[in-house]
Amino acid sequence: MSTSATASVSTHILDTSAGRPAEGVAVQLSARIGRAADWQALGGSATDADGRCKDLPALPEGTTHVRLDFAVEPYFEKKQADAQQDAPANRDSGAGVFFPEVAITFAVVPGEHYHVPLLLNPFGYSVYRGS
Repeated sequence: MSTSATASVSTHILDTSAGRPAEGVAVQLSARIGRAADWQALGGSATDADGRCKDLPALPEGTTHVRLDFAVEPYFEKKQADAQQDAPANRDSGAGVFFPEVAITFAVVPGEHYHVPLLLNPFGYSVYRGS
């Protein structure tokens, strides 16, 4: 929850290739106070069955920039392994994951809430400021 001295952040992931939330993706939250400051790792969470991270850490007072790091490679590897198990004749030649991780950096102001959804597929992603 944001206060007049802090901002707050939430996120969720939709796997647009499946039309479903992406469950089990690790998300790390970092923050800094000013462009020249070092990033401070605050902790993380993983997406639930609805693709949401409901327990990201609070931002420190004075935060000006936030970074969300999404570890998407394990999610796609599991998804690929599950698909191969269901249809062994359609095995991929081992192309791997094109984007193994996604890092989103954005500016914040105190008192505002920032919901940053990630729309994800094996070969691309997009983000936006949600509500």
